[in-house]
Amino acid sequence: MPHKLTRRESLKTMGLLLGGTFFPWSAHARNEAGEPLILPDPDTLHRPERPVTAITLGAGARGNTYGNFALAYPEQIDIVGVAEPIPIRNERYAAAHAIPDAHRFVTWEHVFEQPKFADAIIITTPDDLHYGPCMAALRMGYDVLLEKPISPSEEECRDILALTQETGRIVAVCHVLRYAPYFVKLRELMRSGAIGRVVSLQHFEPIEHVHMAHSFVRGNWHDSVATAPIILAKSSHDLDMLRWLVDRPSRRIQAFGNLSWFHSGNAPEGSTPRCTDGCAVESECPYSALRIYHRDRTWLYVFDLPDDREAWGDAILERLRTTDYGRCVYQMDNDQCDHYVANILFEDGVTASFSMEAFTPWGRRRTRVMGSMGYIEGDMNEMAVYDFRTGSREVIETRVLDVDQYAGSGHGGGDWRLMANWVEAVAKQDASLLTSSLEASVESHVMAFAAERSRLAGSVEEMRL
Repeated sequence: MPHKLTRRESLKTMGLLLGGTFFPWSAHARNEAGEPLILPDPDTLHRPERPVTAITLGAGARGNTYGNFALAYPEQIDIVGVAEPIPIRNERYAAAHAIPDAHRFVTWEHVFEQPKFADAIIITTPDDLHYGPCMAALRMGYDVLLEKPISPSEEECRDILALTQETGRIVAVCHVLRYAPYFVKLRELMRSGAIGRVVSLQHFEPIEHVHMAHSFVRGNWHDSVATAPIILAKSSHDLDMLRWLVDRPSRRIQAFGNLSWFHSGNAPEGSTPRCTDGCAVESECPYSALRIYHRDRTWLYVFDLPDDREAWGDAILERLRTTDYGRCVYQMDNDQCDHYVANILFEDGVTASFSMEAFTPWGRRRTRVMGSMGYIEGDMNEMAVYDFRTGSREVIETRVLDVDQYAGSGHGGGDWRLMANWVEAVAKQDASLLTSSLEASVESHVMAFAAERSRLAGSVEEMRL
């Protein structure tokens, strides 16, 4: 199997070790950006009596990230059905998982017209199509893996929580940062008393300027009304992680932010509606679609390119001429904030400040934790722990992979560790095995909804949990 230790020595020479824990390699372990994912520690994997069976709703980027876990670990989970309206995605997903035609569907509704034929449902549909399939799955007795956000509606989030509690089904939300070794270690230190009593946190989410342009200016999440505001669509990961680290209920929140750069008022002279239209400043623009997609060949997962790589050039140019991904970032109909700050008061007076920024050259999160007896500062590669009592400073390496080409590890190594955790919970029918409860996931969403109300109204919002 791909997770056995037969290649340990060869991988060790490549630096694929973290703190003595072995993270083996698999050709399937890639996220939507093509970055390698970290596999779960094989010594901790649950061995189910039979594979959990699951149906994937939405065979796009995230559906394949989670679905590929089944290709690497067929003894853990077997994908037995798919619903996907884009034919090429449906075909490729069905072929990869050997799904019979009878279990291939165009939309999620068609799945629930059939008698129950699997243990669980993986929901990786667009954000506004999470609620319907999740509620249908729960009513039919399926367990669920639900991509974040739970729903763009606070009422719908609460409905899903209520039905989960009523049915007793297992629902895990894909808040994968909880599973990243960096945040796992940070939480362990905070709970151990290594820095005394936790007093406050500062957390920085740098989106990275090209990622911002790709996903929240040109991409699927450019319209906050049609999808979800960026504090929920992007930063629900971070609010969830802050709630998980502090391990106390949130009480009040205040937020500020706006769209400052990606609008027509900042369009350079000589720019054109599309980067392919002869834009006078295209060659020097950091957001040039021709540079990002055609010349650099990055962020291509959105294009469903042909198998023949020789045909990619023409296919990419066609997409740039016909889709939003070729439009000028200053002439899009986007409304998402490109910078966002929030202050949060948790129970017992613990405070946290959160900052999401588009204009950075990298995307690795940074965290500072202030305690009564010490201080921690980390950047997902390493963290420094200061002890006021001894005057010591200890540096803990948390880089998931040390080889440059593996530097991007998919949410800090959390994606497939989430899958392993969820599969075990479903196999044992024990929701308590999940790293965090659905109740906590809903609370972090409520924090996002409150932050957006605060930003729009200029208010300090009381949490309604």
